[in-house]
Amino acid sequence: MAELSHFLDGARVPGTSGRTADVFDPAAGSVRDTVPLASREEVEAAISSAQAAQPAWAAMNPQRRARVLLKFVELAHQNMDELARLLSSEHGKTIPDAKGDWQRGLEVVEFCAGAPHLLKGEHSTGVGTGIDVYSIRQPLGVVAAITPFNFPAMIPLWKIGPALAAGNAVVLKPSERDPSVPLRIAELFIEAGLPAGVLNVVNGDKDAVDTLLEDPRVEALGFVGSTPIAHYIYETAAKHGKRAQCFGGAKNHMIVMPDADLDQAADALIGAGYGSAGERCMAISVAVPVGEETADALVAKLKERIAGLTVGHSFDEKADFGPLVTPQAKQRVLDYIQIGVDEGAELAHDGRDLVVEGLEDGFFVGPVLFDRVTPDMRIYTEEIFGPVLSVVRAADYEEALRLPSEHEYGNGVAIFTRDGDTARDFTTRVDTGMVGVNVPIPVPIAYYTFGGWKASGFGDLNQHGPDAFRFYTKTKTVTQTWPTGIREGASFVIPTMS
Repeated sequence: MAELSHFLDGARVPGTSGRTADVFDPAAGSVRDTVPLASREEVEAAISSAQAAQPAWAAMNPQRRARVLLKFVELAHQNMDELARLLSSEHGKTIPDAKGDWQRGLEVVEFCAGAPHLLKGEHSTGVGTGIDVYSIRQPLGVVAAITPFNFPAMIPLWKIGPALAAGNAVVLKPSERDPSVPLRIAELFIEAGLPAGVLNVVNGDKDAVDTLLEDPRVEALGFVGSTPIAHYIYETAAKHGKRAQCFGGAKNHMIVMPDADLDQAADALIGAGYGSAGERCMAISVAVPVGEETADALVAKLKERIAGLTVGHSFDEKADFGPLVTPQAKQRVLDYIQIGVDEGAELAHDGRDLVVEGLEDGFFVGPVLFDRVTPDMRIYTEEIFGPVLSVVRAADYEEALRLPSEHEYGNGVAIFTRDGDTARDFTTRVDTGMVGVNVPIPVPIAYYTFGGWKASGFGDLNQHGPDAFRFYTKTKTVTQTWPTGIREGASFVIPTMS
């Protein structure tokens, strides 16, 4: 067992606070490392490093910055097997899923290599006699990213890519549950040519977060995590005059219409509900079959498929999904399963007694299926973040549409149907930020933006896509004219286009 580090001024540095947190091997159920929790002084040192390095990075032309990003992508692909195993060993997701985690992050970095185009301003000639107006986009300076455990590669890259491409310096505060991947990201960026100090990584808890929120040198913060913390960061950032984009919890529904291909829908629910042990903000945790006949047939197909799932070590090629990330995460899921039983939901498949041979102490929970869940139950209203799928039966289409629209969260939703009119109506009317039509996990590709509505998202701009460059830059508008040799004296009237 070793103590991990922070990353400051282009190199790993040991923690000095004296406080640490355990990092688990979730399959074995044992502590594999400890990670230092940064003091206020350590976070301030990271901010100082970023502040010192940022002007020279911003002065570099966007094309040269883009080349550093592309070299990083190349290095990540060259080391993908090692990077995926590192991610799986701390998080618990399977190797193919870990590679997907990396790939979705790298796709955003690839998009950000188009920064020279994305940072272009606008220009208008002759808005008045001899007067031109143009706008330029400039970096904010030092920005912070606070990222969750469930995607230790993808979400940091969603933040780092556009922030760096726009000319900012970044202080990353990743989850202390699986910190090794963010540290490797920083090392690979240095290898790719990023100047020291432009990206610093500090591991920590609320003390680190509050320091980033309160330090006036940090201009903006991006966050992904639970809704209560998202709200806290957004509110506190506003009090300190900072920009913030904060994304919280989810309760993603999948509507299954009577005309849907039920085999396709069942396969989609199995993958979207149980993949990565349900530790995804875009996991489908609620299935909404329309009509009793549809519901009975769908539940029967789900039971059949669940019986064939394999839960095991993340390195096991046969495993469909692995363990939860910590013992606390496992206990939280077990508590919710008991809540569902106590509330009267029908436990159609119970995964609580799952034991993986040779890994009896691992943080495993098997697939759980609840049927006849009602909207007043806590297993419906609250985010469980585990391999638990709830079936809420809807009498008709309008009831199915209301369920995700009226839910507190508004992250993602899907509908499975063969009818184009139904799909068009649903995508137009549903009160949710991201919609899939016969697509179970509607995560937009890199050049569109990712973000939920209602309690799932706080802020005006979303992650990746063009919104990211708007978030990480400020617009300067220039109005200019040049002397023509004619002077008309002072004018005391506000300029207009007349």
